[in-house]
Amino acid sequence: MMMRAVTQDVLGGPDVLRVAEVARPEPGPTEVLVRVRAAGVNPTDWKHRANGGLIGAPPFTLGWDVSGVVEAVGLGTTLYQPGDEVFGMLRYPQAHGAYAEYVTAPARTFARKPSEIDHVQAGALPLAALTAWQALVDTAGVRGGQRVLVHAAAGGVGHLAVQIAKARGAYVIGTASAAKHDLLRGLGADELVDYRSTDFANVVRNVDMVLDTMGGDYGSRSLRTLRDGGTIVSLVLSKLDPALAEEASARGIRTAAMLVEPDHAAMKAIAALAAAGRLSAKIAAVFPLEEAAKAHELGETGHTTGKIILTP
Repeated sequence: MMMRAVTQDVLGGPDVLRVAEVARPEPGPTEVLVRVRAAGVNPTDWKHRANGGLIGAPPFTLGWDVSGVVEAVGLGTTLYQPGDEVFGMLRYPQAHGAYAEYVTAPARTFARKPSEIDHVQAGALPLAALTAWQALVDTAGVRGGQRVLVHAAAGGVGHLAVQIAKARGAYVIGTASAAKHDLLRGLGADELVDYRSTDFANVVRNVDMVLDTMGGDYGSRSLRTLRDGGTIVSLVLSKLDPALAEEASARGIRTAAMLVEPDHAAMKAIAALAAAGRLSAKIAAVFPLEEAAKAHELGETGHTTGKIILTP
């Protein structure tokens, strides 16, 4: 059987993306075949489209975020049956392929989609929400009463991190342009810094955890905001300057750089927050599969707030 998928044969700009007829995958043992109803578009997608990144040379099909309906199950699969609605993140970075009508993945890649949210909303959550959850909860152990600084708080990961930190009972400080402060207050941010007019390192103090989504000098500047014994989690996999690493060590500050992983337990926790109305993704735009190039063009402007979605 065949299906439609967005493929590319060379690296380059959005124009290299095209829809092609390809073989539909079949679920192996412990896997499920999911008919994709919505696929999230993330910054990592257009970076890999342009330079191959962690997945190497094309041909390939991009995309890690999936929300859809189980079509078939493989041998030994007990969690789901055909007709179940699920959402999750394909294994990052190896198991890309969400820009398609169907995907296969281990059953525990997915959680049941809450009935309270639609597929577009569910397709926007997995990669970014898992990233925020694994940084805040698993890596930093954020708990009630702690002070958390989220950089790029209105970004795809950032605006979900604000909500997850609030759900954990934290006091949340975010950096974002002034135009996005009202949105972030609505999501629960307690304090906001306009990075265009104010250096956060001069005004934020005594935080327990920093989520650094930016890289560059944000790590070194963030050290000035942290209490001794705090934690900084970077989503940019670059080494901390040796002098700064020494300073962090001397102050008992933990520095960690992480990549997101599939996580069945975390997906269930994310589903529970979404079902309770405590976690939602802002949707910037929805495109049909045939307009994947337009979705990438929009994302690469850097001027969107929230997530971009493809719907096969």
